[in-house]
Amino acid sequence: MMKKKKSIEELKAAGLPTTEQLQHEYKRISSRRRFLKAMWSTVSSLIVVAAIAIIISTMLVPIMRTTGGSMSPTLQNDDIILCVKSSDFQNGDIVAFYYNNKVLLKRVIGTPGQTIEIAEDGTVSVDGVVLNEPYVQELAKGECDMTFPYQVPEGRLFVMGDNRSISIDSRSTTIGAVSEELIVGKVKMIIYPFDRMGGV
Repeated sequence: MMKKKKSIEELKAAGLPTTEQLQHEYKRISSRRRFLKAMWSTVSSLIVVAAIAIIISTMLVPIMRTTGGSMSPTLQNDDIILCVKSSDFQNGDIVAFYYNNKVLLKRVIGTPGQTIEIAEDGTVSVDGVVLNEPYVQELAKGECDMTFPYQVPEGRLFVMGDNRSISIDSRSTTIGAVSEELIVGKVKMIIYPFDRMGGV
């Protein structure tokens, strides 16, 4: 016992670390390595999440909440919806577009070059063919001061709300045919409320 104590004292006198000091330093280094490993794992995860967020923000439009009833019954007030950016629009697509610093939601009725006709009872024809519109509960001509037949200009879309009696849309010269440059994206699905979740 005295010999061990003497050897420790000799180590101290020689300026060399003792066993206890070495063990303490080993624990400190191990702890630091674990901390750095955990920190790197966290940073890596954040980088991956950020990359995914950038990809999503490039492909998807921010989630939106609907207001009003112009797209009822397809979209209802306070529905939370998800859109996808697109430059390819087809009749029947629901699109989000900018109008007077607001985002409106309407359905594409006519694309560039197509001719739109709306009868007094609200029946819509495109290129002479009456549309089958199961998404409309009640036909109505609504707020309409456009002159028909109307040919959709290049680079624009003729849009209407599903709730024809209250929707203000391309039937009104206030909005008219919407420039494709103002289109935010296509509405792809309702994500809330959960009992209405699904594609549109």
